[in-house]
Amino acid sequence: MASRPTVIIRHCPEYDVHRIEGLVADALDAMSLRPYGRTLLKPNVVASGPHFPHAYTRPEFVEGVLRALRSRARPDLQELAVGERCGITVPTRFTFGEAGYYPMIARVPGTKIYHFEEVPQVEIPLYHPERLRDSFFTPEPVAKADFFVNCPKFKAHPWTTVTFSMKNYIGIQDDRHRLLDHDHKLDEKVADLQYIIQPQFIAIDGIIAGEGRMLTPIPFDLKLVVMGNNQLAFDAVCCHIIGLDPLSVPHLRLAHERGFGPVDPSQIDIRGDISLEDAKKRAHGFRTGLIRVEEYFSGTNVRAYGGRPPSDTVDYCWGGCPGAIEEAIEILRAFDRRTDERMPPIHVVFGKYDGPIDAKPGEKVVFVGDCAEFDGDIAGKHVHVESRYIDRSKRSQYAPKAEDIFVKMAKVEVEFAKKRAEQVVRLGGCPVSVAEQVLALVKLGKLKNPFFDPQQQKPYLNAYFKRRTRDAIERLRGNPYQINGATHRGDARPTQNLPPPGVEAPLELRR
Repeated sequence: MASRPTVIIRHCPEYDVHRIEGLVADALDAMSLRPYGRTLLKPNVVASGPHFPHAYTRPEFVEGVLRALRSRARPDLQELAVGERCGITVPTRFTFGEAGYYPMIARVPGTKIYHFEEVPQVEIPLYHPERLRDSFFTPEPVAKADFFVNCPKFKAHPWTTVTFSMKNYIGIQDDRHRLLDHDHKLDEKVADLQYIIQPQFIAIDGIIAGEGRMLTPIPFDLKLVVMGNNQLAFDAVCCHIIGLDPLSVPHLRLAHERGFGPVDPSQIDIRGDISLEDAKKRAHGFRTGLIRVEEYFSGTNVRAYGGRPPSDTVDYCWGGCPGAIEEAIEILRAFDRRTDERMPPIHVVFGKYDGPIDAKPGEKVVFVGDCAEFDGDIAGKHVHVESRYIDRSKRSQYAPKAEDIFVKMAKVEVEFAKKRAEQVVRLGGCPVSVAEQVLALVKLGKLKNPFFDPQQQKPYLNAYFKRRTRDAIERLRGNPYQINGATHRGDARPTQNLPPPGVEAPLELRR
């Protein structure tokens, strides 16, 4: 790097658009940054609405950033846009609507909005030796961005410890490609995603941070806006703020080892009206993620068993099914406070499990995920569950298909109907998504289905059918760029992703 990266920590007590605009404009000036060309802002809107009030980058925050970007833009600014892919199976149109993004966008004239699952997907080749795959797919607006702005939410995460700037990249893939490698290799996937594009500017919504969880985080009044120009250095400073060693977060450690930036505060230009030490005092007691599933459900009617994933290096699948069920139960709790008392005794098993399963006759035992494996006695009967796991080398990035929530509902319904009279049920998938595990728990506990919530059903269906209509129109047009559900375009070139010396770039990257 030509110079030390900069991270600016500013006090911000409330979601005041004009104050946020001023803080961001000052930071852009301090780092000599001027948006140009296609400028794209990527927030974190994984979930939103009344049941998820602290899960997303607030619209007031994004509006302030957009206004500052436009005020500091060069004359050659071609486009100012916001783009995101929210949580899997839920239309981004729905989460944008619930988060108040559409009226916010209208208040910043000339700003475009992208729903990443509705745009062409561009194949980006990877060259680094540690890569999980030879290429990734990303939405065309990301691949064509000249000035990329990352606006994450300051949150904990049950799979990756924290979700700051780097982890926010999970939203630069559509559903088909997002679930690939979303397992015990998730941190490696997040590190690989860094090769697609690097942000020129980062601003995190830390005014009200979210601790403990990702979709239903506990609000933490941090009153901070943190900004920077190097993604790894930025995340490292955020880790230091909450008293966490950045190198203890695997995707940060991997990015550091690959040369994406420093993690030592002495190598980062840290400025602002709040010192790092004062920021640490504000964040004292902030709880991160990474709680094993057995501990998470301790004291409830759900008994969880975490076995080994198909790996020689790790003994727990932090990035897959166990973390998904933790988020699933919290979603159900958000919609129904009586979830725990209504849930009957059940047992959920993950990975290759060799220990005892203490289930009584009549208590359902659910083996979750393709890699679930067991051979032993359950309630006095011998049970043999074989692994269905398919190695990632045999799971092509060209083949995955997305399933919407209604397909998932049908699958779960059929699976439980087939096993109605049996004690043991299996849910296949790698991973089994949060949505599917929500639906499974709904069936097991006869709970309220959050997807049928009366207050959200109409806007959800409206967003769902708008998306399906757009998909149908694109198919009727016979989009020539669609190949196996993904797009190959030669006019989209992420300038940061260049091959190492001695390796010739593909023709489309040399255009």
